[in-house]
Amino acid sequence: MSLTEITAKIHKAEEAADRPVGATDLIAVSKRQPDARVADVLAEGHRVFGENQVQEAAGKWPGFKEQFDGVSVHLLGPLQTNKARQAMELFDVIHSLDRPKLAKTLSRLAQETGSCPDLFIQVNTGEEPQKAGVLLADVDGFVADCRALELPVVGLMCIPPVDEEPSLHFALLAKLATRNGLAGLSMGMSGDFERAVALGATCVRVGSAIFGERPTQT
Repeated sequence: MSLTEITAKIHKAEEAADRPVGATDLIAVSKRQPDARVADVLAEGHRVFGENQVQEAAGKWPGFKEQFDGVSVHLLGPLQTNKARQAMELFDVIHSLDRPKLAKTLSRLAQETGSCPDLFIQVNTGEEPQKAGVLLADVDGFVADCRALELPVVGLMCIPPVDEEPSLHFALLAKLATRNGLAGLSMGMSGDFERAVALGATCVRVGSAIFGERPTQT
């Protein structure tokens, strides 16, 4: 599917939901994609990308940012506290704030440096034990704690369980965000981004639909 086709689907979903066209940002998930594929998408004019690992982003995006103006790179994967400083330097937005220790580390570094990327709190809406994210009962308190640390929390993020209807999780995330006065909703991927847009997503994370399948790791 071309970038133009995906953008058209997003706009159609926005119109159907009576949302302003352009209300949803498309994050092109470029993790483990060859540089040539990423360069092609950049050459088409797209400027918002997502990565899962700090190390991979460090080897890819400083060079691309020198070649292309206006690039915004988002960290979508888990963040270890020992890589927080590097992540704050590399990324414009972090979507995986998920625990008090990381919040305190980001707050300390923000005070040291005078800046911090925008942050999404990852919520484990399915309460899956193997998955990162704040549990449902802890969301309100964690949002309050992050605000007390003066962190720039702009919204919530979720990755629904693979075997459940994602719309239920998108609706739940939207309810939690509204309750906490947060406008940002990072939800929806290649297989369900239109449903996420219909339920208020402000950014969707689309990888394989844009780039094709990722090369097999060796």
